[in-house]
Amino acid sequence: MMRLIVISIGCTQIDTEAPFSAAFSGKSEGWGWVSQVIGVGASFGILTSLLVSMLGQARYMCVIGRSNVVPTWFARVHPKTNTPVNASVFLGIFTAALALFTDLDVLLNLVSIGTLFVFYMVANAVIYRRYVAIGTTKQWPTLSFLCSFSFTSIMFTFIWKFVPNERIKAGLLSALGMIAIAIVQLFHCMVPQARKPEFWGVPLMPWIPSISIFLNVFLLGSLDGPSYVRFGFFSAVAVLVYVFYSVHASYDAEGDGSIGQKNGEIHVESKESEEDQCFKV
Repeated sequence: MMRLIVISIGCTQIDTEAPFSAAFSGKSEGWGWVSQVIGVGASFGILTSLLVSMLGQARYMCVIGRSNVVPTWFARVHPKTNTPVNASVFLGIFTAALALFTDLDVLLNLVSIGTLFVFYMVANAVIYRRYVAIGTTKQWPTLSFLCSFSFTSIMFTFIWKFVPNERIKAGLLSALGMIAIAIVQLFHCMVPQARKPEFWGVPLMPWIPSISIFLNVFLLGSLDGPSYVRFGFFSAVAVLVYVFYSVHASYDAEGDGSIGQKNGEIHVESKESEEDQCFKV
């Protein structure tokens, strides 16, 4: 016999910090152990997610350190464990300091806006890479498509968020949706692909990257204004560092043949022509 257990909790009784764990505690007799299991599982999930993020970021900083985009101190690899020790220590201390002195909601929104913006840029880059070959094809049809589609997505997001009248909102959203589909289809029919993947590439071009652009813009619209201010500030700092340090340091390192430092040794990476490399976009 199946037993159906219904847990009724009022809106004011839901714990917003741990709703699933709190749902099995309190009035749900005999189910307290479930609350503990959920809490332990959530703790391990948060811990592993943070560790994976920090490890990935440390390796990314190590790679750009080898290219002199950041100081080569970050590219130092431990001789025994072969891990980016300096980058890991720096990011661990920096992340811990941010977590200690910053509100969690601020960090979550900042991480979200950064991740969504990166995904948005990658989707645009995939389309540009597939349809534009410098010196062979014109750039303006692809750039016009990317700008017009992004603008349509932004307008869709603004109407979804700020138009109060449901009937007017539904009409405007339907019209913008049809316009967005027409823009993609027109671009697909009129602009040929400049490159073809040799082995594997993103299928259904340009529909899948266009959907990614739309979804990322739509999700970016759900974030608050202060998050955009913080994102703009950190982005401006990163651009300044890149312009005044990274460009010159990487250019000088490339001229000296020292790009590609690994395990304390300097080696010059071989340069292959774009046509000889396997194209994967």
